[in-house]
This record gives sequence, structure tokens and C-alpha cells, in this order.
Amino acid sequence: MSNIATLTSTARTKTESMKPPLPKTKMPPLFDQPVTSKNWTKFVNWPQAILLCVTPLIALYGIFTTELTKKTLIWSWIYYFITGLGITAGYHRMWSHRAYRGTDLLRWFMSFAGAGAVEGSIYWWSRGHRAHHRWTDTDKDPYSAHRGFFFSHFGWMLVQRPKNRIGYADVADLKADHVVAFQHKYYPYFALGMGFIFPTLVAGLGWGDFRGGYFYAGVLRLCFVHHATFCVNSLAHYLGESTFDDHNTPRDSWVTALVTMGEGYHNFHHQFPQDYRNAIKFGQYDPTKWKIIVLSWFGLAYELKQFPTNEVTKGRLFMEEKRIQAQKAKLSYGTPLKDLPIYTWEEYQSLVLNDNKKWVLIEGVLYDVEEFMKEHPGGMKYLSTAVGKDMTTAFNGGIYNHSNGTRNLLTSLRVGVLRNGMQVMTEADATASLYDDSLEFDSKAALFNKSK
Repeated sequence: MSNIATLTSTARTKTESMKPPLPKTKMPPLFDQPVTSKNWTKFVNWPQAILLCVTPLIALYGIFTTELTKKTLIWSWIYYFITGLGITAGYHRMWSHRAYRGTDLLRWFMSFAGAGAVEGSIYWWSRGHRAHHRWTDTDKDPYSAHRGFFFSHFGWMLVQRPKNRIGYADVADLKADHVVAFQHKYYPYFALGMGFIFPTLVAGLGWGDFRGGYFYAGVLRLCFVHHATFCVNSLAHYLGESTFDDHNTPRDSWVTALVTMGEGYHNFHHQFPQDYRNAIKFGQYDPTKWKIIVLSWFGLAYELKQFPTNEVTKGRLFMEEKRIQAQKAKLSYGTPLKDLPIYTWEEYQSLVLNDNKKWVLIEGVLYDVEEFMKEHPGGMKYLSTAVGKDMTTAFNGGIYNHSNGTRNLLTSLRVGVLRNGMQVMTEADATASLYDDSLEFDSKAALFNKSK
């Protein structure tokens, strides 16, 4: 038996170790060894740090030294969306999550458009993003929100973390994709060409504005694309609602959606990552979804995945119920039924007759209505004649069908429960009570005082 117990314990331990750790507010050290004034340079990811820190400075120089023409402004805006959607619709939803499939033509186009955002190759970007979903909010999450807003937005790209600290993600399909493999191999050329040369040439050859094309459509546009998509890792984990689950940090927010080209409904996305949509309601902003739909009309995108509405609704209702329960916990419902004293019918009668208790029995629960008599909307007489009786049928329509507000008020008046439930009228008595309008109230109420 001890061997079986040992094997069972070992198997359980192995199974639990395979699960991602629960979210932690206090994260382990960022590196395997302390950072000092002498060794800090080896922890910096120099290529990414230089790119991300220098491009905003170049953009500022261009703003102060270069006139922005109307044509260049329009081109910069168009190219912003082309490259941004290359990330959201291509890198993210098609390659990282396989939310839909694209033809070779579309995949090649997305590989060039995404490269124009200069955020790494498809392979590198998707591998990190899959690790983020697999290990959300843990130390193995490449850009865990629990390390702070700055780290998740920007800081994680400035540091060179040990590879063994990043969580495992299956990327076999990416390695087998010839478009991904080619772009990854020649990524520096893709990034330089689509990030800077191409937008410069379009403006220069199109209307003679090489300088504006470089500074505005190239560098400044790149800065905006960077921080728009970076907000998916930062702002989308801080701002908004936990619509479908609150176990991890992703949130749903229309503000984030506007900033990130539709990626702001992030709580939905983390719950249903293979859904090609991010926003599921008609009025929610998600241009990436709209682009995928339009591409599907022309046969360029196909096999669009959509999580069953039934299951999505379950997640939403679960969280709504949880929020309602949290609100209910703040309200007073009087003494819980399980904590109330139990009385027999005889004890109930004795307390009313001998101790002058103003108690009423409704559905097996005893209520003290002494303080409420003067406030009774139907008049004091109706309530005074109900004392010491079982008013269940009268309360539920025999005399008057009371409102939900009254039922809620009663919870604060309950003082006990009746052993073996309530005293019930005979069918004949109930019929007489309900349909004989000539009966006086005192006679009608007396029907409810049938003792055993």
C-alpha cells in the first residue's frame, strides 16, 4: 500500500508541476544573478534598446526640422494601419493563435506588412506571445503584468533575460511554415526595407518628399505603431473589466481597443485565444476583425475560428454571478435561517398569547412585526389580525400577493423557524378564502390558524 501511495503522490506532484503557477503579486528576481554597476551592460538587449530609445529622438528631430505635407500625412496614416494590422491580423491572430488561415499571397503580404512595424520576426514574436498566453502573469511570462506597467509595456524588451526563464511554447507549425522561415532568416532586410526604406520611397517618388517620408511615414509612424501594439501587453492588463474571468490580469476596455486597433477586449481574447475576433458585440471597435472578414470575402482568409456562443455566454454569466454574489455579501439579510432558533407550533402560540409577541408565520419562518405594524401599507388592522397565525397563503395571494420588496424587508424581521414547516389550510378553506369576497377579513384570516 505504501508503494501505491508513493506512486500516486509522485504522479500528482508531476501533474501539478506541469500546470502554470498561480499568479503572484511578488515576482522572483528578474535575473539569475544580481545586477551591479560593473555588470549591468551584459543584461541589456542592446539592439532592441537602441532601436526603441533612438527612434523617438529621431522622430522629434524630424518634427522640428521637416515640414509635414498633407500627402505625407495621409500616407503616414495609411501606412500606420497597414503595418499595425500586419501585427494584429498577421503576427497575432493568424500566426500566433491560428485563428484563421491565409493563402500564400496573404501570408507573404502580412510578412512584409508586419515587418514594417519592426517588432521582430514572425517566429520570434509568435513564440514569445504563445509563452505569454501559456504562462500568463508568472515569471515565465516574457512580459508579465505583475512586474509592473513599464516592464510589460516596454522594459521587457530592453533587457536580455536568460532563455531558460522564458516559458516553453510549441512552435513546430511556425518552423514548418516556409513564409515564416524565410522572413525569420532575412528579417533584418525585411525590417530595414519595410520599416524605413519603403515608406520613404513612396513619399519621395510619389510627390518628391523623401525627407518627410523618412521622418513621418517611417520613423514617427514606427513609434506610434510600437507603442500602440505595446499597449496590448500593458494597458490591456490594467484598464477595464474582467468580463469572462478574473483569475489573471487581462481586461476588456474600449479605450484600449481604440489605441490598439481592436485588441482592447483582452479578457475575451485570453479566454478564447483562437477566436478570430477580439470584440464580439456590434458596436465594439475591432478593425482587425473587420479586415479579416473582408479578406475572407475575397477568399484570401479562410477557416475563421469562432468560439461557440453558448460557451462564451457561460463565461460572461459566471462573472456576472460572481459580481452579484460579491454585492450581495455586502448587504444585510438578517439572521441566516440556519442560525435561527426552532420553535414548535405550540411554543409559537404560547409566545404570542402569554408573552405578547407580535409574531407572524410565513412559509415556515417566524417574523416579529411589532415595529412594522404602524408602517404596514395595508393598515395596522390587517397585520394585527395575522399575529399568531400561518399567513403563508394570504401573503402569497390569498389576501394580497406581496411584492419582492416586502419579501426582502422580511429577512430583517425573522426571529425563528417552525419545526416541521408550516400550518397548511385545507383545499376547501383555501378555495373559500380566495373566491368568497363576502367574507370579512377577520373571518378570512382565521382560516390560516388551523392547528394540527
